[in-house]
Amino acid sequence: MTSYFELNDFYNDGFGWICKHCERELKENQTEEKKYSRLMREGEAESKSPTFSNQAMAKWTDKTQRYLMCPRCGITELADKS
Repeated sequence: MTSYFELNDFYNDGFGWICKHCERELKENQTEEKKYSRLMREGEAESKSPTFSNQAMAKWTDKTQRYLMCPRCGITELADKS
């Protein structure tokens, strides 16, 4: 099992880095109709611009993978704790 270090604004769920702030906000705004399984809501990703099922999924800002950025809120954080 891989252990991940603690960041202020992001956490790793084993699949990728998640923005803590946006995830909390998205869960608060979730409506009853969106509580169906992802399979029932999304289907197959056949569009030319597929999107993440988790809008709070962070991405790297640089090729060296030192900084994370949330595309939803724009918050960034240094993830290189070496």
